[in-house]
Amino acid sequence: MRAFLALGLALGLAGEAGAAEQVMPFVAHRAAYMIALAKGEGAQSPVGASGMIAYEFRGSICEGYASDFRQLTELQRAEGEATSSDTRAITFEDGQAKSLRFKIESTVGETEQPSVDGNAARTESGEISVELKEPKRETLNFGAGILFPTEHLARVIAAAKAGQNELEAQVYDGSDTGEKVFDTLTVVGKEATSPSPDAAKAEALRSVRRWPVTISYFDSAKKDSAPEYVLSFDLYENGVSGSLKLDYGQFVLSANLAKFELLPNSPCEK
Repeated sequence: MRAFLALGLALGLAGEAGAAEQVMPFVAHRAAYMIALAKGEGAQSPVGASGMIAYEFRGSICEGYASDFRQLTELQRAEGEATSSDTRAITFEDGQAKSLRFKIESTVGETEQPSVDGNAARTESGEISVELKEPKRETLNFGAGILFPTEHLARVIAAAKAGQNELEAQVYDGSDTGEKVFDTLTVVGKEATSPSPDAAKAEALRSVRRWPVTISYFDSAKKDSAPEYVLSFDLYENGVSGSLKLDYGQFVLSANLAKFELLPNSPCEK
């Protein structure tokens, strides 16, 4: 769940790419992705997978960004019953990347998991302060230089437009128990020139610039460890993420874009 949640918090989000360059306005949209097993290795990996991700994004850099993400997944094992999970994440991020509000609820099988509910804010010194309500009340303080998901994705797009092929960043997105900061390494490929594989489901994406990206997420508390998961997908200039792969190590899931709908944008008031 955590791997796609990290992306779900970033799908379609926009922010400022810094003083040198601001990304184009990102589109408000609703999208659905169908889950399948792309690859399995080892006795513990699933032999099949199914499910769906539903995602909706609205907002602007002036009023902030609201997202509603839900993932339903069922993993089939070689032996025993299938394992199902249901995760929903609702977030609101300030358009200037000054704060992040998040609430995450999930169920595995018929067992409800502890919710994650909290607020993260950037202090005047640039550090991140997190007030968690759930799964337990606590205050967390992280260092400066940590990005929220909107800011991170905007920087990835800015790097792609500038022809840079790597970007390292620390990211806080509220996932897991809300207590973790991720070290990320993003590898950006050359701008795609072939027809978009998502255009059959999303005509609006046909002429939008896009780059293949791979983002590896590492637990910042575990130095020199392997990534906890790796996401690979086409990132469009307007903030939409195309069909993707989620690599958990022992198995890989695909999530192919199945439905796409543009929603009315909220332009900034002049």
